[in-house]
Amino acid sequence: METKRIKQILSSSSDVEVQYNGTSVWIDKLHEDDKTVTVHLRGIPLEERTEVDISDLNEV
Repeated sequence: METKRIKQILSSSSDVEVQYNGTSVWIDKLHEDDKTVTVHLRGIPLEERTEVDISDLNEV
């Protein structure tokens, strides 16, 4: 996924499905390096957050 698209998703009020390793996740934050994001699993609000490379994300 591209940095520009992640910024659009974060600023959008629409529900955009994004997957990490085939699992649906919410993007919480784009990091300053523009190469990593913090995500957590959808449907589990207290789930641990994980930092991942944006190249590992796919928009469904």
